[in-house]
Amino acid sequence: MSRQLTIDDHVIQAQSAASAPVNSAWVSANAGSGKTYVLAQRVVRLLLAGVEPSRILCLTYTKAAAGEMSNRVFKKLGEWVSMSDADLGKELTSIEGHPASPEQLSRARILFARALETPGGLKIQTIHAFCEALLHQFPLEANVPGTFTVMDDAMQKQLMAQARVARERDDQGLAGRARAGLRQEPGPGERQPVAVEADVFRAHPP
Repeated sequence: MSRQLTIDDHVIQAQSAASAPVNSAWVSANAGSGKTYVLAQRVVRLLLAGVEPSRILCLTYTKAAAGEMSNRVFKKLGEWVSMSDADLGKELTSIEGHPASPEQLSRARILFARALETPGGLKIQTIHAFCEALLHQFPLEANVPGTFTVMDDAMQKQLMAQARVARERDDQGLAGRARAGLRQEPGPGERQPVAVEADVFRAHPP
């Protein structure tokens, strides 16, 4: 007979303390131990406490982590919209640690709509996206063009491929001139040719 795994009471208490809005918490834990759950739970509890969605900023390192956290928060808020009063009361009691008041029940049902209607959306994003937003707001102070854009992954790969091709052509041109013993001045955009013996290229062809 298999034994069902359960979360220890002290783990649940620690997660509850870390997600409580009244606490300033630093969480250090291994991968897969529930840090994302705690952060998402903290955002939910901030909203339950009456904090305006526009005043919440949740930062993480990767787009995948930010997307997962956002999905968890909105999934939870969306479920509360159609829950019965009894089920919603149990849910809030489990989260807050005390019976939910009628006001909390009413507030919980409208949090999904409030989060969706917040200008700019609920700010659960990467550190890079946050810094980009700051630079767009204060381009003069940061000494950057106000209309700058950040390259996506596809554009980065394309530019890197173009740079490798240009480097290979440049190196081949230098090798050809070294074989011919030419010492001509470089053309526009070319690197200064180096004095390399032709024997090197014969021993190590390009």
